[in-house]
Amino acid sequence: MKSQIVELNREFLECVKSDTNAVAKDFVTAKSYIKNSSAIFTRGNLLFLVAPKFFDKVAYEMIKSKIAVLDSILDKVISQYLEDIEFRKFFGFCDILQDLILLQSGYTRKLPIARIDIFLNEETLDFKFCEFNADGASAMNEDRELGNAWAQSSTWLKFAKSKTIKRFELFDSWVQEFDSLYSEYLQTNKLKRPKKPTIAIVDFLDIGTKSEFEVFRQTFKKHGFECIIEDITTLKFNKFLYSANGIKIDAVYRRAVTSECMQKLDSIKDFLAAVKSNVICLIGHFRTQIIHDKNLFRILRLPYTKRLLSDVQNAFVEQHIPKTLRLIRGEFDYDEIIADKDKWLIKPADRYGSQGVATGGDYSIKEWQKLIDNYIDSDFVLQEYCPPFKTLNMYFDDQGNQVSNQYNNMTGIYLYNGKVAGLYSRQMLGRVTTKQDEGRVTVSVLVES
Repeated sequence: MKSQIVELNREFLECVKSDTNAVAKDFVTAKSYIKNSSAIFTRGNLLFLVAPKFFDKVAYEMIKSKIAVLDSILDKVISQYLEDIEFRKFFGFCDILQDLILLQSGYTRKLPIARIDIFLNEETLDFKFCEFNADGASAMNEDRELGNAWAQSSTWLKFAKSKTIKRFELFDSWVQEFDSLYSEYLQTNKLKRPKKPTIAIVDFLDIGTKSEFEVFRQTFKKHGFECIIEDITTLKFNKFLYSANGIKIDAVYRRAVTSECMQKLDSIKDFLAAVKSNVICLIGHFRTQIIHDKNLFRILRLPYTKRLLSDVQNAFVEQHIPKTLRLIRGEFDYDEIIADKDKWLIKPADRYGSQGVATGGDYSIKEWQKLIDNYIDSDFVLQEYCPPFKTLNMYFDDQGNQVSNQYNNMTGIYLYNGKVAGLYSRQMLGRVTTKQDEGRVTVSVLVES
């Protein structure tokens, strides 16, 4: 059966055309709602679009089946890293990070949470992976609040009248999976469960998404936990881990990304001491850095790795993982990369939020060559550029004018404890999802019938 994603998008836009004035009013109302909501974007105002991103059951079932294959590959790769000294050398992690990765977690699941970003062809349902985001995976609240903003709009209600539409729930589902992992940790370590365990959501709060953390905090409380939001630098270790105010912490949901932790080791000594002493359940274990690192795409294609994977898994890698090379002199054909610049992009091996990403198609040959020369022999990687699928969407500017464009699409897939929990959609005019490229969020929904 063929997916109806393209048709659903066309149908919604027909609803928009039938009463543009009503849609413009709905957009103003939604904009006002978002401005006063908890969806505060870390890099400025949350930019969004009129048309939702529709997924039908055909597309969603395909995504779930493909991500199950990916999950099996990532589980095998992490397990191999933990067991195989030779395999670890391909990643090149520093000794401090490697030691943290090798610590016991107390639960069997290797990858508790991730957002897997893909470029999906909405006509054929083929796709290429963009990147894997592990413990710092975010933006659940952007989708939630956008859905709230549009749910009662006249255009939405008109379109949904003859359909069964489901929004993705991304908070209760994660807390339930977190609880499952925490319970396994207690059993493994033969510990009694506190009457109300205290969960600490930790990050460097000067850069963390505090408004989203608050939604998670309330969700944890609803499920019977105490929950606090803490700056990772203020935690104190004295036999147990404590908040700055002296609250004993039982489990940590780490949102501080590993690259930030490694850059600020001196400021998180107490947190790391508690992790090494195994006095907390750490969900957001450092072992997930194995899949978060952009070098993984290159490693998956190495002969050493291919021997670890099944024929089905290797075929999956060949079809869906973009060709990736280290930007190291002698490891790529310099002349080919310059001449075929439109086929390539560069990105840092370990940053987030599209920082440092550059696509050859955005530069002249001279500019691209200068960029390559600037970053050669650094921690950057070269990656095959995968043209995103384009769809028509629009927004209304501050003067009420409709601004329509063909947007590039990126789909995020939330993976909770090995299960697909929901989707996230971002559209952009440029080739990468940055504010400068007018990257805008659109609410993701599942049309069941």
